[in-house]
Amino acid sequence: MRRAMRLWDHPFSPYSQKVRIALREKWLEFVREIPDGIASGVDLGYSARNPRLEVPALEVGDQIIFDSTIIIEYLEDSFPEVPLRAPDPMQRARARMVEDICDTHYEAINWGLGEIRFFGRGNEIAGKLRANAGAEISAIQSWLEVQLSPSGWFNGDAFGQGDVAAVPFVAMSQILGFSPQPESRLNGWLERVMQRPAVAQTMGEAAKAAAGMDRHSQLLEAGNFRRQFRDHRLEWLLRSGGMAVLVEGMAKRTVRFNDLELFRQ
Repeated sequence: MRRAMRLWDHPFSPYSQKVRIALREKWLEFVREIPDGIASGVDLGYSARNPRLEVPALEVGDQIIFDSTIIIEYLEDSFPEVPLRAPDPMQRARARMVEDICDTHYEAINWGLGEIRFFGRGNEIAGKLRANAGAEISAIQSWLEVQLSPSGWFNGDAFGQGDVAAVPFVAMSQILGFSPQPESRLNGWLERVMQRPAVAQTMGEAAKAAAGMDRHSQLLEAGNFRRQFRDHRLEWLLRSGGMAVLVEGMAKRTVRFNDLELFRQ
């Protein structure tokens, strides 16, 4: 009997959502666990699984894999019975481009909106930050629209890895108030993909988690949260005029960065 895998994740993490959708689309058995201390940035032993103190991480027997893209590549290599990769190399390359843009630029914008809405950052300039986020989401959604194949998928002729990679970010924008244009092909794709059981279950978990996050600004103010500000997130914040948000967070110790000492063996 195949041993169940353990997924260390959080329902609101788009990177974890990608992996959960892939696991469910492949009908693979897994158990979920939220790492202790992950929200506070305090290492309570999770760095042995992921020294970045991020989710997701996939535990397979005594082996650990982290990074959502690498995990999904592992699942494709190990469980090819229900393939998510497109059969054509060019289609696979286009799906990887979609994944890279969503994992970096798109995630950073949604993250910034979450910092404003759920954590109360930058109240004085929240309107400016939100307006910039809306304009940039519109630009990325326009780009995504062009990447859809004639059949309406990001993976060529059928649902697959490109769609798995995109849906957490487009759906999260919708939760945050920035849906695709109603008559757009992207909106039609989102409506179709949300009807898939694996996607509906995963994004339903995210929506439920979002509904319980209104109190998080108080937790942040009390010092119980240290949010990770990294690479594209920092770029978005600074590009949008949010330097004061970063400086305040560093002064209050409510932001964190990668601690490379956690990689020491």
